[in-house]
Parts: sequence; C-alpha cells; structure tokens
Amino acid sequence: MKRSVLLGTAWLLLLGIGFACHRNTQEGPERIAVVVSTLNNPWFVVLAETAAAEARALGYETTIFDSQNNTALETDHFENAISSGYRAILFNPTDAEGSVSNVVKAANAGLGVFCMDREVNSDRAASQILSDNYSGCVSLGKYFVEKMDKKGNYVELLGLVGDNNTWNRSSGFHSVVDHYPDLKMVAQQSADFDRNKAMEVMESILQVHPDVDAVFCGNDAMAMGAFQALKAAGLAETVHVFGFDGASDVIEAVEQGNIAATAMQFPKVMAETAAQLADQFIRGETKFIPKLPVDVELVHAGNVHHYAAYGKSEE
Repeated sequence: MKRSVLLGTAWLLLLGIGFACHRNTQEGPERIAVVVSTLNNPWFVVLAETAAAEARALGYETTIFDSQNNTALETDHFENAISSGYRAILFNPTDAEGSVSNVVKAANAGLGVFCMDREVNSDRAASQILSDNYSGCVSLGKYFVEKMDKKGNYVELLGLVGDNNTWNRSSGFHSVVDHYPDLKMVAQQSADFDRNKAMEVMESILQVHPDVDAVFCGNDAMAMGAFQALKAAGLAETVHVFGFDGASDVIEAVEQGNIAATAMQFPKVMAETAAQLADQFIRGETKFIPKLPVDVELVHAGNVHHYAAYGKSEE
C-alpha cells in the first residue's frame, strides 16, 4: 500500500517532550505488547498483525493479546505487560472511558501506550493514531443523500456505544443527512460492530419497518450482516447498504453492486505508525504527538477499482 495517506496536520505539532524510559532488565530483545479489543473481526486482525510485524521488523519481541471486547480481560493483559517487562503497548481499546485506568497504570509504570484506531478519554497515552471518522462520514453522508435522491426511509446500525468512533461516525453522517427532511430515520440501534448481531437486529427491524430504502452501518461487518438480512427478506436489490472500514468482502460487494459504498480506513498505516512511535519511545527519542488523524476515503462503484482490502490497490 502506498504511503500517500495523509497523517493530518498533527505532524506539524511535534513537541520535544520525552517520556521516562526504564532500562531493559531482561536478556534478549526489548518487548512490545499488542493489545487489541477483539480478534473476532478481520479488521482488527489486520491491525494487530501489522502492528506486531512492524515491531518485529524494528527488532522487538512482540506478543498479541486479545481482549475479546472485555475490559476486565484487557486489564489482565495490561497487568501482564507491566509485570513482564514490556516496554510499550500498541493498544486498540475496548472502551473510551473504561480503558482509561489501564492506560494510566501503564504510563505510571513507565510504559508508552500508543492507541490505534480507537481513542481513550485521557491524555496519558503517548499518542493516539486515529482515523478521521467524522470527516469520513461527512463524505459518506453526502454520497448517501445523492444515492437516495434526498428522500426515503433509512435505518442506522450503531457500533459499540462505549466507543467514540461509533458517535464520531454517526455525528459526521447526521451532520449532512439531517438537513434533508424527506430522509427519515425509522430505526437506530446498536449491533456492536458485529456481523451476526447486525443480521439479527436488521431482521427484527424489518418486521416493524419493511419499507426501508437504505441502511447506514457504522462498520463493514454490520453492513454485511444487514445485507444478509435484507437478502433473506428479498429486499437486497432495492435497499442501499452503506458501511465503513474497507474490508475485503465489502470491497467485493461494492464491485458486485451489493453494497452502495463504504469508507476506507487504513489500519496498516495506523499500526505501522504506532510501532514506529513506540520504537522512538523505547530509544528515548519520542516526540509528544497527542493525536494523529489518518484520512478516510469514500469508496463506491465509480472508484472501487482503485482500492483493495484495507487500502489502495497495487497499481
């Protein structure tokens, strides 16, 4: 994937503030932990494996920990990383608020925590590398309005309610769509970013609102789940489905005309950047970068050939 993705103007705000580092007291290479919210989603598998691969390429021993969307299990992973002498954590949080205590605990122990994709409501993380979810969904909202010809009934499937990405995406979408009174949201419900749950939620909604014209989903897994429910109900050809992520199956579905559009995130850029910043931290060269926004790009039938799973196509 080309490195043409802009990392935002935050790069211009680098401040020369170092972080306290402790010496490695163990033989062998320094260690970096990769703690992700779940490995039950291909998107997070790509994020975790890319972060681990980049850290290993930089000379670190790396282990991936799966929090299974459970803050208690996430806490166990952090305590393990702290007690086992890891120097940094490449972190995909389970909850913006619920994960704060883990970040603070690690920072107090001298570890650098670098959030990937999801943020925490704390300034104790060394850096937070995040997709520009709001702007991405502004673009998606504009395309939604165009595709719907400014009228119709739609459903919104939200992600995890404790994840700031859920609300940033929803807010960006509604900042556009709510200006069109003939576009009516008939249902809004969380499906936790999960494909199977989205299918079940969509099935239930269709029983009450069979006259749906579109479904806006907070991620691609939910978009595919919603599409499955619509297909089972015989509505797949008449209802427009919109996702967010750039997953491989959705890119293919956009090509086939089954999904109207998605917003392409760049997890490999986020993961590689987090690993590189962790390397700087461990070597005592860290620059303080509170947040690094990564651009999100709209993908639809007209430009899908420029994209592949989780990034640009090799052209």
